[in-house]
Amino acid sequence: MPKISFLTDTWGNIKEVDLRPLREAALAGIRLALVGAPGSGRGTLADQMRRDPGRPTQQTNTPVLIVDLEAANQALGADLIILLADGRRPDLGREKQLVHSFSNAGKRILVFINQFEEPGTMSVISPFSDWGTKRLVWGSALDTKFLLEKFVPAVMELVPDHLMGLGRYFPLFRIPIARYLIDDTCVTNAAYSLSTGLAEIVAVLDFPIAVADTIILTKNQAFLAYKLGLALGYSTRWQDYVVEFGGVLGNGIFWRQVAQTLVGLVPVWGILPKTAISYAGTYVVGTVILQWYLTGRHLSRRQLGQVYAQALERGKSVARSLVGKFPHPRLPKRKQHLLAAPKVRQACMSCGQESAADASFCQYCGRPFIREAEKKNASS
Repeated sequence: MPKISFLTDTWGNIKEVDLRPLREAALAGIRLALVGAPGSGRGTLADQMRRDPGRPTQQTNTPVLIVDLEAANQALGADLIILLADGRRPDLGREKQLVHSFSNAGKRILVFINQFEEPGTMSVISPFSDWGTKRLVWGSALDTKFLLEKFVPAVMELVPDHLMGLGRYFPLFRIPIARYLIDDTCVTNAAYSLSTGLAEIVAVLDFPIAVADTIILTKNQAFLAYKLGLALGYSTRWQDYVVEFGGVLGNGIFWRQVAQTLVGLVPVWGILPKTAISYAGTYVVGTVILQWYLTGRHLSRRQLGQVYAQALERGKSVARSLVGKFPHPRLPKRKQHLLAAPKVRQACMSCGQESAADASFCQYCGRPFIREAEKKNASS
């Protein structure tokens, strides 16, 4: 277990950044409006969004605005409008008009073509290709696989600023949002480690950068823990995460591995493993929290090792990809005059003072210097 002072310092730094915006954003939730004709599946979709497929016995009572086509203007105050259309109906002119109206009003809108027939028995893309929106999905509101693979990503793409609130109050989105937050933080930490690794090539900053790496990467992991907790419906008190996940965040197993792996390596050769380890360590933190949400249990040390090994392979691939995208550092060029050999000075035969080698007259007494060529001519 980590020392309590380490955990206090880590979470104290987190608190200094002010966690209130994250907490307030999560608690504010998101306003969703389901617009459609009776029988289009509005209630079914609302129920599906309130239920986590991985834990079907748990369901929220989050309010959702459900309005008919004739009262569609009531949805203008929503953060996202989901317009449902019955894919069996031949005439969807009213729905099409509303799509254009909402788009012109600058609203974020997703068209959901509810396909009541068996999957694959109906082609619905051509009748709706001219609706003037790129956000259109079609499938059954009862098909969990379709919802997770098509509907959920479309909603997340439309409301990236409401993800924590979306997951907190609509369990259907929790696992995809959690995985997105984990992946995003993994790549962020990997990119940061790569950038500091490149900095070490052109500056003797090994010790300060190593310390900054540990602080910032651990801080990002702690932020990830808190954001996951908010998105998964956990406590809003950051202190609770110290108790539940402090062992993962603070025991240093990942950063000890970083130190052991990179000690003695020339900075340029240590960049790839350093970046991969940053990715893998962050991935394990997120996976531990997600596993606890799904099962109520923590991973064993053996399971942690297996997850870490798998994440490290993924981290190596990400590291190679990031290296290809980063500009290669260039050593600063030295000015030519710093590399040139010092010029020989010449002494005056009259006063004995030295002047520049290419001077024609002594800068002290004004006597002209006799060149070697002139000396040879005079002697001949």
